[in-house]
Amino acid sequence: MRALDDIREEYEFLEADERYRLLIELGRELEEMPAALKTDATLVRGCSASVWVYPTEANGQLHFLADSNAAITKGIVALVISAVQDRPAAEVAAMDIAAELAPFDLRNQLSSNRTQGVPNMIALVQEHAARIAAA
Repeated sequence: MRALDDIREEYEFLEADERYRLLIELGRELEEMPAALKTDATLVRGCSASVWVYPTEANGQLHFLADSNAAITKGIVALVISAVQDRPAAEVAAMDIAAELAPFDLRNQLSSNRTQGVPNMIALVQEHAARIAAA
């Protein structure tokens, strides 16, 4: 998975249509999430498309599997995940993920339908991180 800074650098130089294509490409680059993990327990509430996020932890580092049934939404999920992937759980729990994503200006780049679930994705990721950090 690409680093968020690398994605941001590329994103800033693109026009609107190209930004959509980049998001779709990012979604395609997500590690495949097994169908068995796409359950009600891993479903992100409040998204217009179906979004699933599943956390794992190894050696103190969080690793997320995620997917969506909509290409643009899957790219947005990839952005969220790239901000936190393979970082310590305590660090992720304390991060301001919304601030990390602010330079992408998703609210002005995409329809409100596509971005309405982003706060819920962020909250779910941080809930998982806090739970794992406390364990």
